[in-house]
Amino acid sequence: MSILETTKFLMKKYNITATKSLGQNFLIDEEIIDKTIDAADIKEADLIIEIGPGLGTLTEKLAEKASKVICIELDKKMVEILNDRFLLYDNVEIINEDILKLDLNEIINKNNFKNTKIVANLPYYITTPIIMKLLEENAKFDSITVMVQKEVADRLCAKTGTRDSGAITYAVEYYSEAKELFKVPSTSFIPMPKVESAVIMLKVRKEKCYQIKDEEKLFKIIKYAFMQRRKTLINALQNVEGCDKERVREVLQELGINDKVRGEALTLEDFVKIANLI
Repeated sequence: MSILETTKFLMKKYNITATKSLGQNFLIDEEIIDKTIDAADIKEADLIIEIGPGLGTLTEKLAEKASKVICIELDKKMVEILNDRFLLYDNVEIINEDILKLDLNEIINKNNFKNTKIVANLPYYITTPIIMKLLEENAKFDSITVMVQKEVADRLCAKTGTRDSGAITYAVEYYSEAKELFKVPSTSFIPMPKVESAVIMLKVRKEKCYQIKDEEKLFKIIKYAFMQRRKTLINALQNVEGCDKERVREVLQELGINDKVRGEALTLEDFVKIANLI
């Protein structure tokens, strides 16, 4: 059966309809699935963690390539389907949990694989929290290859210091090297979403690209700079501890940065220098 026929069969068999609140749209495009797996560069010895596998369309292909696939699925209906579908697979494990509440390092250490990769079609309604969790947790995986809303992909992979960037862009650059790989049309899903999608890859940095004295302070400064992005940096940071107007002005002058600058015009390196001086 084709992926579309299999998807329709499973939906009918288990009386499934896509749950909008969980951001469920089922991928039915075999070419997109194959391109995603090729992009993730999966080796036979790899451990793959898939977030939100749904009906298991991507899971099946991942299990053919990798040594083991761990599926993390919140929806109990989907877990029932996954357990039935992969009953005879000895390299697929299903975990019925909220990804945001799991300790990924514990899972990775327990399985003891040399290389671990994240591959997923992420639920769009919580894409940003998932990405931030994956990056901030410093889990021991090599790359994150995920499908996200195209607008979010553009923001995640933007260059810092440009109008397309946002606070999350700086976090992504700090922890990884991001690349937008290819677009995914809405016709690749049932039901069809109202937005286009894209597959991106984040190669997790083994070492940080900048030396920072206080990561928490750095990201607080970036957050406030973008909360009111039309304000100058001096005005945007006035509620951050240690960032009164005169101190920020002194730091900008020391770095040779115009004191009328807005946060969106600064690169990650600029913010690191500002945070270190403050």
